[in-house]
Amino acid sequence: MRELDAPTQTPPRTPLTDRLGWLGLRSGQILLVIAFAAVVIFGLVQLKLVVIPVLIAIILASALSPVVGWLRRRGMPALLATWTTLLTSIAAFGGIITLIVFAVRGQWDELFTSAAEGIDTLQVFLLQGPLGIDEQQIEDVRSAAVDFVTSSQFGTGALAGASVVAELLTGTVLLLVILFFFLKDGERIWNFFLLPFAGVRLARGRRIGTTARGVLGGYVRGTAIVALVDASAIGIGLAVLQVPLALPLAVIVFLGSFIPLIGATAAGILAALVALVANGPVVALIVIIIVIAVNQLEGNFLQPVVMAQNLKLHPLVILFALTAGTILGGIVGAVLSVPIAAVTWAIAKTWNEPAALPPEAPVPPASRPLARRQRRR
Repeated sequence: MRELDAPTQTPPRTPLTDRLGWLGLRSGQILLVIAFAAVVIFGLVQLKLVVIPVLIAIILASALSPVVGWLRRRGMPALLATWTTLLTSIAAFGGIITLIVFAVRGQWDELFTSAAEGIDTLQVFLLQGPLGIDEQQIEDVRSAAVDFVTSSQFGTGALAGASVVAELLTGTVLLLVILFFFLKDGERIWNFFLLPFAGVRLARGRRIGTTARGVLGGYVRGTAIVALVDASAIGIGLAVLQVPLALPLAVIVFLGSFIPLIGATAAGILAALVALVANGPVVALIVIIIVIAVNQLEGNFLQPVVMAQNLKLHPLVILFALTAGTILGGIVGAVLSVPIAAVTWAIAKTWNEPAALPPEAPVPPASRPLARRQRRR
């Protein structure tokens, strides 16, 4: 009884076990995690010539893998199905680029003339309007622009632009090679990375692979459907209003829709600016109304239906992902940031799901002693 009634002794408090010490240790752990993440991100940014093609190839392979699977189920060999899917995708993309080039070449003179007239109208408005800008200030801005173009700094920028073109070509070739192997042997490659795991960890790795492929593929296909509807509606409106470069602007709207929240809006603003220069303020206002109406219909009706199961992120999370992706990778980072965030969130939700392992067969009561003896042996 005395032992039961004796008060429990608390361990002595030290600088590491009190509340402030615990908070310091936890803060140090958090700082170490942040430092490790910063080092990893810095290394990935330095290797962006390899990292970006790999990420794009993973996303495209997730979107195109159902096509390869469908062809293989129809009896086509894996190699032929991969080549057919890849070459068809390249041909479709090349056809779009060809249409853009011919449309720009056919309307370039008209747009250039309209732009010159628009610049003259803008200059008259600045000189005679309420802003109080005189002709000397406009001339100073024009001289500064001419001096920059003829300076050595601009030449250095041109050399940097040539280097960017070389990196772009290298990255494109690397992307096509990686995409080919992901389409052909994607499941085999992922199973190779899972060889060191077994049991629950193996089941989790398979679940992560299936979840990532489903979310990425669904995101790309859903975004493509939404972008196609936006580009078609806005492109038809531009064509009816006889705005120059309607086809290239529609393609820009399609590509911009892959950047959520801001991509389609920015493309619509560009279309309104072209309409303002070429057709005047009334047509530009109509273009703005069309863009707003299409974005509202897409956001309230189409996108919830198409993207309901593929992208469940709060707009604030999307905005943070876009900001981080733009800082780290520019426009490409902005395009890749949202699907990466969606996949990360989907993996986090399925991380601790019970493994889909076959249940053990129940042992009949009469055979339980025999089963126990076998276990002992």
